[in-house]
Amino acid sequence: MSASINLPRILRVGAGASGQLVATLAELGLARPLLITDPYMKECGYCERLQTPLEESGIAYGLFSGCVPDPTTDSVYAALAEFHNGDYDCVVALGGGSSLDTAKAVAVLAEHGGVMRDYKVPRQVVSGLPIIAIPTTAGTGSEATRVSVITDTETQEKMLCMGLGLMPVAALVDFELTLTMPYRLTADTGIDTLCHAMEAYVSRKSNPFTDSVALTAMRTIYQNIRTACAEPDNREAREAMMLAATQGGIAFANASVTLIHGMSRPIGALFHVPHGLSNAMLLPEVTAWSIDHAPVRYAHCARYMGIAGESHDDAEACARLVTALAALTTDLQVPGPQVFGIARSDWFDSLGLMAEQALVSGSPANNPRVPLAEEIVQLYERIW
Repeated sequence: MSASINLPRILRVGAGASGQLVATLAELGLARPLLITDPYMKECGYCERLQTPLEESGIAYGLFSGCVPDPTTDSVYAALAEFHNGDYDCVVALGGGSSLDTAKAVAVLAEHGGVMRDYKVPRQVVSGLPIIAIPTTAGTGSEATRVSVITDTETQEKMLCMGLGLMPVAALVDFELTLTMPYRLTADTGIDTLCHAMEAYVSRKSNPFTDSVALTAMRTIYQNIRTACAEPDNREAREAMMLAATQGGIAFANASVTLIHGMSRPIGALFHVPHGLSNAMLLPEVTAWSIDHAPVRYAHCARYMGIAGESHDDAEACARLVTALAALTTDLQVPGPQVFGIARSDWFDSLGLMAEQALVSGSPANNPRVPLAEEIVQLYERIW
């Protein structure tokens, strides 16, 4: 069976890649970008790094710097209003996954109109304005995916939107932009990448192309994430994490995520837990629950990451994998829902709704072990 692979048309990777925005615009025949970013990117000077070359080249541009974590329809519509204030032919996203997802949403709404919920799965977004993605966190992989996740302000549903119209035409992947990432963000986005890679590898939609990319990404993350957290100025570790993030994005964009991401989105929507952190909360428990339904695949993950050796049979390798993932989240101080500050009554009163929203996303259907709603509820209870 053949696999359909989608990638950005232009992918520039390495130190200084973000400085090639002007050249990238020219290569794509674009001339009037709207920069979409968050307040911190503007305050810390990263936005100015893009603005100065644009001004020196005489390129007229606009700026929206009001992106918020875990973007909502309200924040997307504010960015869209800024787009309509000018005559722009593309969007340039600078920041983490929230800025990139906001830009993707604007690109679709600017071309097709309507409201964001019109574009949630199962609808496929077939086209949109050109998107140039410049990630500043090593985790979401959004620069290489045809996915955007936006929370509906009215319903609090974390909507999954998918389609080629959400795939950036260019990605400028510059690890130097991650050198200022704080510990918590480094850990959570790094585990997010690990989830992307492992889920893509065990997904029912996996394929030979994504397998090789996913394995490389998960080994790179596992071998470098502790160093990147402990030594934020370690350029070698930061570069490795950034490359793995893009590889993880490529893997899951073409093989899909599974149950971890399906369960993660409702946690973020209802309790405002950052996306990478909610994945980290779920990673060990969901892996342990799923592992017996794809032992060969999970065992290969363990061996490739260096958690198990060739002398270990599949059962031992799988056991070592679960233990190692639990140890990793402990080492990186991943809090559970209770420690994060979620009230017990709020959590347990929401279990049915969260399970329903997880299933509606479609991701759990790709899991090696496909869950029923009541089994998802039980998993939510376990991670409490």
